[in-house]
Amino acid sequence: MQVYKAFFRIIQKNRGQILIYLVVFMVLALLLTNAYNPPHDTDFTKTRVNVAFINEDGDSELVAGLKTYLGENANLVDLPDDPQKLQDALFFRQVEYILRVPEGFTTGMLNGQEVQLEKTIVPDSPSNIYMDLLINKYLTTVKTYVTYLPDLSQAQLVDYLATDLAEETDVTVISGSNHSANAEKSGYYFNYISYSLFAILILGVCSVMLVFNDTDLKRRNLCSPIRSANMNFQMILGNLSFAVLTWLVLISASFVMYGRYMFTTNGLLLLLNSFIFTLAALSISYLIGNLVKNRGAMSAAANVFALGTSFLSGVFVPQELLGSNVLTIASFTPTYWYVKANNEIAATTSFNADNLQSIFTSMVLVLAFGVAVLGVTLVLIKQRRVEA
Repeated sequence: MQVYKAFFRIIQKNRGQILIYLVVFMVLALLLTNAYNPPHDTDFTKTRVNVAFINEDGDSELVAGLKTYLGENANLVDLPDDPQKLQDALFFRQVEYILRVPEGFTTGMLNGQEVQLEKTIVPDSPSNIYMDLLINKYLTTVKTYVTYLPDLSQAQLVDYLATDLAEETDVTVISGSNHSANAEKSGYYFNYISYSLFAILILGVCSVMLVFNDTDLKRRNLCSPIRSANMNFQMILGNLSFAVLTWLVLISASFVMYGRYMFTTNGLLLLLNSFIFTLAALSISYLIGNLVKNRGAMSAAANVFALGTSFLSGVFVPQELLGSNVLTIASFTPTYWYVKANNEIAATTSFNADNLQSIFTSMVLVLAFGVAVLGVTLVLIKQRRVEA
């Protein structure tokens, strides 16, 4: 296994550059993960709006019922019927909604006429819509009873309204908040892995290939007692070992930070996706290693490919914030599909055939990139061997 040992001796001599990317990634991943704040609970909660209720319709049981109903769902603020004071209260947000019941409201409602309530509101406030819904619900129920039971007295009508409008339906909201914190953090972490993984593999593989592709060394190897097939096997084994070792080191921190989550379906899919991307990145690194001619080009290739694909594909900037043209260009890189799969895995709380199909489709595309690039690399190597 002389070639295999030589492979890792070369890697060891270039460990400085590799460790830089590894340490920088670990530091950034830890800082960004610890700085991440999970989103606030966005579940629906009932709010009470401050409302001023002005009655100009005298002693009406129907109006009193409306006021009682609104008092159960909003905060009634007692204000004098003074336009200046009402406007000041609205300006300083002591109230957000001023409802005025005009004279003749009760008579009009009981006779089935169209009666308009007057309102003064804070412009573009969501509370306005909420209060309109409450008031319309009350008035619509009144019209229903007046239409079908016109002989009801006001007292009976108000009692029926109170009973009907008190009916509520229990709603249970299943929240994924326990899932989202670890899911989003791990999603970000595995997205960032692609940058460091790409850079480390390019630097490692290229440093080895620069040595083995040296013309004099290549001719000496051809004269060695080791067969070409054995030498190629050891080279492939060395590349795979280096890639897997790099992958294991980079994912190890995720088990420390996210613990049991990494053994859930989401965590295992993230690991599988990152391993497939490792194989694709190794294939691309092998192609680059057979193209570069010096160490300057090696460092430039590592920066261009690792950083370029990361910015284009949504590693540093979320894909939803990128333009359609950028995403179209990014879709020709394996990093785009890798990040897309990570985002889908992190956002999924329960897996079914549809979302699994989308995730595995992205993984297959990443693997297809690797196979296609490997095929091009083998053709290139064979062509150079014929020319030599």
